[in-house]
This record gives sequence, structure tokens and C-alpha cells, in this order.
Amino acid sequence: MENDKLYAIRHSLAHIMASAIQRIYGADKIKFGVGPVVENGFYYDIDMGDEKISPENFTKIEKEMRKIIAENQDFVRSEKTIDEAIEWAKSANQPYKVELLNDLKREGITVAKDLNADELGTITDGDAKVEKVSFYTNGDFTDLCRGPHVANTSEIPADAFKLARVAGAYWRGDEKNPMMTRIYGLAFASKQELEDFLAMQEEAKKRDHRKLGKELDLFCMSPLIGAGLPMFTPRGMIVRDAINDLVQGYRLRANYQKVWTPNIALLETYKTSGHFEKFPELMRFNSSESGDELALKPVSCPHHAQIYVSQPRSYRELPVKYLETATVYRDERKGELGGLSRVRAITQDDSHVFCTDEQVGDVFAELIESARELYKLLNMDLSLRLSFRDDGDGYIGDEKLWEKAQNSIREMADKFGMKYEIGMGEAAMYGPKMDFMARDAMGREWQLATVQLDYAQPERFALTYTDENGQEKRPVMVHCALVGSLERFMSIYIEHTAGKFPVWCAPEQLRVIKVKDDSEAVNALCDKIKTLANEHGVRVAIDDSNNSVGKKIRSAEMMKVPYSVVVGDKEAENGLLPLRIRNDLLADDTSDRAYKPEQLIQSIANEARGRVSKSSL
Repeated sequence: MENDKLYAIRHSLAHIMASAIQRIYGADKIKFGVGPVVENGFYYDIDMGDEKISPENFTKIEKEMRKIIAENQDFVRSEKTIDEAIEWAKSANQPYKVELLNDLKREGITVAKDLNADELGTITDGDAKVEKVSFYTNGDFTDLCRGPHVANTSEIPADAFKLARVAGAYWRGDEKNPMMTRIYGLAFASKQELEDFLAMQEEAKKRDHRKLGKELDLFCMSPLIGAGLPMFTPRGMIVRDAINDLVQGYRLRANYQKVWTPNIALLETYKTSGHFEKFPELMRFNSSESGDELALKPVSCPHHAQIYVSQPRSYRELPVKYLETATVYRDERKGELGGLSRVRAITQDDSHVFCTDEQVGDVFAELIESARELYKLLNMDLSLRLSFRDDGDGYIGDEKLWEKAQNSIREMADKFGMKYEIGMGEAAMYGPKMDFMARDAMGREWQLATVQLDYAQPERFALTYTDENGQEKRPVMVHCALVGSLERFMSIYIEHTAGKFPVWCAPEQLRVIKVKDDSEAVNALCDKIKTLANEHGVRVAIDDSNNSVGKKIRSAEMMKVPYSVVVGDKEAENGLLPLRIRNDLLADDTSDRAYKPEQLIQSIANEARGRVSKSSL
């Protein structure tokens, strides 16, 4: 089914759901907000008054929706002047529609861009005011809407949709406004596609990083510390450090130099850079006893610019490359915080390059190749998005320099033979980006690695270098992150692997399951394994608890430990360790193998250093 047709089906189902709810609960009790199409389905924001809708009501609503579909209702488009539409909304006792229509009458396109355009009638481009709006009617339900819709409800597969969940949502996203009931629905082209999606959702629940983070003892939250401020346990820090070492290793190989910058700075720093002007709501600052206005660091690029400008620079030094694993701080609404996906303390694998125009291509080439290698190792497919500016006002810098930067990025993507899409309005405030979109094991796409070209901040901070003719020139600034936020990346990687980390970043690489007895030979063998592991940098844990061997084996499996061995009198006698290998690591179907301790530990160490995804044992 074509995407346009599926869009029309989903949009029509939003109206059908609203119509069904109106039938069930009564038109006099229901006040409608907006009901747009979203990824995989639709939603509608509804003011239910004293009525409450919960998932227990979904079956009844779905039944009524299918009844409406079976009635073969036409979707009939009509138009009204803006004043007629306002009178209609008043007579229908729909105050939220009245508000939307009055705002459209006053501000036109500005309001239409800020809200969901599907719900705002017919808008004439270039005309600030709206003269006419469109409506769609199916059966006895009429709604302000631009469309599109199917011609008749018979075009909608009645077995390919399902109401999914209910949530609270402030009207127009403003906490000062009433809280509405938002009902989400899923809709697909066929019953099979719906079932496949639901199966994937169930798998996603099993892989939820918040669930696995607790089960595998990787990180925790505390209401005393605050929302969006995760704390990593010893096991979680092993994973975090292994990922950071991997990522920064690519830069060290390309002659980047480590720097460190403080977590606070004068607020003036971010006024100069432009960040405060564009994102004041993300910053928190206080006056110190000295009278200085200090802000928690929201980005590290101004700091790196100050390291660059701390001494005179010659063209012979360029490119100057800095890297820092930097924690920055951005305030977020509590409702938007969740697990590691969105946090207030964000640790970035940050790097900045200061170079000449002629060197930009080489800098990008290095970073592109690093991104390709990294995500191949992580078993995540990459696609490319060129993120350019739109006509909005959320950008800084000269428009001619923007055009130059965007042309440069497009030329580099073409030079490397990379297929890409262009994301208008997705640029950073100071320059266009090359964003790498990584696809995980669930088929979901994430924007992770990014390379950004910046002519604006070198201008704002008056960065210079002396060229071969002794003239002062302005360098170009290239921003790059290979995984972005370590916290967010870990949330994605935990779910990508389902917590079954490869050996190189597994918190525990080998577990020794000790048969509980007082045999000196068994104790000696366990001590030998631990000593060898420490010598070769292998992370090993010895389970000498009072649990049965069966329970110990199940514990190792639950913690997703790559390798485990049972050590008892037999193993102590023959000196061979029967190895249990986690299923996803098996290169073939054979796992009944026994190894001498030296051989086993050396092999695990080699596998970890090689960062391989399958067992070599």
C-alpha cells in the first residue's frame, strides 16, 4: 500500500475513533482538541469532562469503530469562512476548536506552523490571515480538518487497527492549559502488518533498557538525586567505559588530543556563542558571591574554542583537533525524562577540529570512515541524512556562509558515493550537519553519529590563524560525535543487544561456578583461574554461594554472562574446564568443549581485544 493511502487511512481512523467516542459518551460531554497522524498510527486529544477512558474501554470503542466502518460512510469535504467556522464551533460547544480558529484568524500561517497542520483547515501560502477553512464529515461527525481522508470507510481494513494506549497531554503542550486525554491507535495496511508490529512491540518490552538495566545491575535512579540524573553501578561503568574507549580510540588514532573543561562557565560564554539566545530554557544559572553569573555547561564547543584561542596559531599547526568525554547539563521537563534515553546530565563523546577550508574534506573523510567502522563493529546499519536549515529564525551566522557550508557537505557526501536524504530544518543552530542514522536489531532508526560544519562560532569568538603570507584568517570549526550522548547510546545499545553484550564490553566475561565442597584442589583451581584472568585483563567472578549448581548456572544465564565453567573434583583432577557459551555467541552448534585454564583465559582475552561478535572458542 502506498504511503499516501496509509496516511489517509490513519487520518480517517482518528476521525472514526472520535466519532465512536462521541456516539458512546454523548456529543454534549466531549470536547475535541486535535487528532493527527503519527508514526504507526494516530491519536486524538479529547477533553472527557468527568468521564474517564482507560484501556478497559478500548474493546467497546474499537467495536463501535468497526461498526462505523461497516456503515460505508463517505468522507465529505466542505468549506466555511473563518467567521462561519467560529460560529459552527461555538454552536457545537467545541471551545478548543474556537480557540484554534480565532488564532488562525488573527495570526494565520504562524499559528498553523506551530500547531498540527492537519487540523487547521485550508491555508493560503504567503497569506498571513486565513479566509476559509475546510471540514470533513463522515456520518453524523464533522471536524475541522485539511485532510486527506479515504473516500469511504469501506477502504479501511477493519482488522488492521488497534487502540494502543491512553495518556495525559496538556492542551497545546502548555502546562498552564487543561490536561486532555490522548488516545493512541495503531493502524497498518493489513492484519499481518499489525500483528508483526505488535510482536515487535512485545520484543521491545523484553529489551526495554530500563528493565534490563535493573535486572543486569547497570544503573539506578534515586528520587533524592533527581529525575534525569542516572547513576551507573560498577557493572554499568564497565560497559560505559568500554564504549567510550572504543569511540575515542578512533580519534586518538587520527591524532586528536585530549582536553578537559570545567562544568560551569560565565553565562556570558553562552551568550557569545549564541546558545543562551536560542535555548535559554535548557540552562540553569546562579550568581556567585563574586557577583559572576555562572551557568552549568550545556555544550563544550565554546570551551574548546577558548583553548584554541589561548595562544597564536599558524597554518602549520592546523588542523588542531581536540577530544573530550564531557558531561554537559540541560534542563528538561520531568515528563520528557526517561531511563537513559533523555537525561539532564549528558556525557558526550565530543570532538572539535579547527582547520582551513581546504582541510575540511580530509577532516570529514576521517570522521566518515570512523563512523562506518564503528557501526559495522556494533552490527548496526548506517544511512545518511544531510541536515540543513529551513526558513526559520533559530539559526545564527551569515546566510552566505550557511549556503557555502551546505554546498560543501553535499559535495562531500557525493564524493564518498553516499546515498542520503535531506532533512530541512534539522541543522544545528550554527551550521549544517551530516547525521548518521543507525538501524538497530529491532529495525528502529536512531540519529547517533554526527559531523557538523560551523563558520559561525569562529566568527563570534574571533578565532584566527596566520596563513603562509602572514595574513590573519578565520578557521573553520568541525564538531563531531560518534555516538553522541553516552547515556542515550547505552539505552539504544542495551536494547540492540537485549543485554547480551559482546565479550569486549560485557561487565562479567567469565563466571566460575564452584561446586560447594571443601576440596583444596577445587579451591586451588578457582584461585588459579582468577589469577590468570587478572593477569590477562579478563573480568571473572567466582560463584561460591550456597545455591545448587543448577541455580548458579541459571543465575549466569539470567545475567547474560558470555562464558561460564563449572569447577568440581573432576575438573580439579583432570585440569580441564568444560565451557558453557552463551547461545548468541556460538559460531556453530557445538558447545561441549573443555579447555586448560591458560588456554581458556588467553582465548577470552584475545576475543575481547579483537572486539569480535562471535566466540572463537
